[in-house]
Amino acid sequence: MKAPRLNRQLVLEAPMSQPDGAGGFSRDWVALGTLWAELTARTGRERSAGGGTVSEVGYRITVRAAPVGSLARPLPDQRFRLGARLFTIRAVADAGAAGRYLTCFADEEVAA
Repeated sequence: MKAPRLNRQLVLEAPMSQPDGAGGFSRDWVALGTLWAELTARTGRERSAGGGTVSEVGYRITVRAAPVGSLARPLPDQRFRLGARLFTIRAVADAGAAGRYLTCFADEEVAA
């Protein structure tokens, strides 16, 4: 495996549930740290959602590996933030046999 170009600084965020005061919960996001990554666009599509159109692009995001259980290791349903852009992590896999990198499969949704 060729070494990736980790040239984008992403913030890894995790969901956190907070009581909303009415017996339910609201979802908030907490930053876990900053990771350097390589972003590669995969495929895109357009779909209808809530009376509008949403553009969805899949990304392959490569980061340095971190031990299982570490806060620096991305997990499905967490997200990456790049400025105002958000990438929801769908799956995480080891990249290559050496185990030095992780590949995160993520989606970015943009209202069209």
